Amino acid sequence: MFEGFVEERREVNGITLRLRRGGDGPPLLLLHGNPQTHAMWHLVAPDLAKRFTVVCPDLRGYGFSDKPPASADSGAYAKREMAADMLALMRGLGFERFQVVAHDRGARVAHRLALDAPQAVQRLCVMDIVPTLHHFETANMDFAMGYHHWFFLAQPHPKPERMILRDVEDWFAGHTTRAPQGDVFAPEARADYVAALHQPGTVMGICEDYRAATGIDLLHDRESRAAGQKVACPLLVLWGAKGKIAVWYDALAVWRDYSNADVSGHAVNSGHYLAEEAPAEVLAALEGFLSRTAG
Repeated sequence: MFEGFVEERREVNGITLRLRRGGDGPPLLLLHGNPQTHAMWHLVAPDLAKRFTVVCPDLRGYGFSDKPPASADSGAYAKREMAADMLALMRGLGFERFQVVAHDRGARVAHRLALDAPQAVQRLCVMDIVPTLHHFETANMDFAMGYHHWFFLAQPHPKPERMILRDVEDWFAGHTTRAPQGDVFAPEARADYVAALHQPGTVMGICEDYRAATGIDLLHDRESRAAGQKVACPLLVLWGAKGKIAVWYDALAVWRDYSNADVSGHAVNSGHYLAEEAPAEVLAALEGFLSRTAG
């Protein structure tokens, strides 16, 4: 995987991140979801690297990046803090302005990054999410049953961690059944995801991410709404036609309420894991959206 990329570790914002970097051209940051690592981009990153300098990190708490300890407010896993990691990473690589493509939890980090650092985010693509605030403020029985893991993982530390760690691979298999055709992961990618889950602190980091979403992230999101902050850059919204976003939401209409710029997008013929289930469709959508001009 990732032919032509270099794997490295970089210290940013008080922690160390694992990442892969490759290609040449305008900078492009790819952010993964849960319970994955940057390996989820292995089918699209090499193609994108023909036109862009592609940076694929493991988010804090995930993969082989650092896992700050749990805290009462889960503040180390606030999307604001995770977004600050990404801004520091890109600046450390010499990129003051860049484009972002992000999936699932990484897309929530990217949304916060676009709000907190609008001068840095040139274009943004989010995959298979609507804003966290919208999820919670419109939650109903369907959401509670379909996204039950949100409420399980957000239970107080260390209750969910203890349950997951009794058989972390069984939990992974059950958690990723949102792919309707079963296991869609390439063996090398799946091995990276599972190996990361066995790293000390990873399960805690995942749970802290979800705990932050129910508290400190909502506080920040409501503050941003009160201040009139919205996404200021062009926004591409993709979602899986076989997933729950397609059933529950008018994704484009929702995102237009959270944006001051052009919002476009469409469903992809996939479940939740767009970049691994339908990489050609994802690449085609990005081809028509991403700018090949820096800044």
